[in-house]
Amino acid sequence: MDPTTVIFFGKSGAGKGTQAVLLIKTLERLDAAKKALYVETGQRFRNFVETSPSFIATKTKEVMMAGKFMPPFMPIWNWTGLLIDELKTGTEHLVFDGVCRQPEEAPILDGALQFLGRGKPIVILLDAHHEEVTKRLLKRGRFDDKHDKIAERLREFEKGAMPSVNYFKKSPHCKFVTVDGNQSIEKVHEDVLRALGIHGRM
Repeated sequence: MDPTTVIFFGKSGAGKGTQAVLLIKTLERLDAAKKALYVETGQRFRNFVETSPSFIATKTKEVMMAGKFMPPFMPIWNWTGLLIDELKTGTEHLVFDGVCRQPEEAPILDGALQFLGRGKPIVILLDAHHEEVTKRLLKRGRFDDKHDKIAERLREFEKGAMPSVNYFKKSPHCKFVTVDGNQSIEKVHEDVLRALGIHGRM
């Protein structure tokens, strides 16, 4: 099986993390010889602010608590560092979640994947209604899952991440797919596997 590269987009609460984990398990089951790397920036940022006493960690927490997105240099540092540390052979499957929330990131990630020889990444937008993701986030109950913070994150998604989505939608280097994120977890997973052309191999 050729190395697979998938980039998930979607509002907070659309199910990106859940679908990324399910996909990683599926890829590792279908292709046990390769490792599947989860390139996820949100949890890495949360770990950073909880464990680092640095000034930048303090500033990062302030941005997160305000429901804002990081300035582009921070997420680029985040996912670039993960790739440098964890990409050992270049044959690993890569699953991205929570990247390119600012439009400046998109061409940099696009260029990085071309540099790494990742073929044609599959970009998947999990499209879910505001009301649905708000309900899910309130139920999740993380420290930054409050009504005002959720509303701010949804506004930031439209302002910051959607231009990145549109960048990849137009990029000749990618395959772009929209999946209905309002469906059940199982149905979304099926649609994701269909987008990757591996649904019939389960």
